[in-house]
Amino acid sequence: ISTAAEETKNPGRDLAIGIVGSMVACIAIYILVAVAAVGALSYTKFAGSAEPLALILREIGRPGFATFLGASAVIALPTVLLAFLFGQSRIFFTMARDGLLPLSLAKVSKRGAPVRITWITAAIVAVIAGLLPLAEIAALANAGTLAAFVAVCACMLVMRRRAPDALRTFRAPAATVVGTIGILGCLYLFFSLPSKTQLYFGLWNLLGLVIYFVYARPRALAE
Repeated sequence: ISTAAEETKNPGRDLAIGIVGSMVACIAIYILVAVAAVGALSYTKFAGSAEPLALILREIGRPGFATFLGASAVIALPTVLLAFLFGQSRIFFTMARDGLLPLSLAKVSKRGAPVRITWITAAIVAVIAGLLPLAEIAALANAGTLAAFVAVCACMLVMRRRAPDALRTFRAPAATVVGTIGILGCLYLFFSLPSKTQLYFGLWNLLGLVIYFVYARPRALAE
């Protein structure tokens, strides 16, 4: 949601509503589904299942609904890739505009959409999704997301100290507490990921640092 800031009419208001609203809605849905699942079947029977909800439906005598749910899940999987595609293309667009990537990638269409970088990002996502197992892609995406959340929380703490009087349309309540809990929670989840995922994440970031210092940083300073 945050990557769409430049495409909103009132980012200060719209982003706050979008981020907080979607978070509250997702939490409510997850809690309701979890309560329904535990109420229908003992958690010990589906805790290790790769398809817990479908398993629950079969156990309570609803195999038809289980099949429908499984098919719906498969159909819904591309929406996750589309969400990552939307966000990542905007990140690449901003990097290109700042000189961290070739400036030709920062061109937009007549309607203001970054069409070129969106197509390139889609091709990269398609290749990765076709070559790597979905579980590994999801784990790496989770690692990157958690690292980004840690950075955001850390930046919030730093900005509250360095620029306490800066104009803010939305101010996070109890920023020190929220930021600290956010960092600790994300770090806990990150180190709960498989060690292989953490290794791949570290190597990927190392490659990114090499590209940054060798290519991107000198170019950005020149721009």
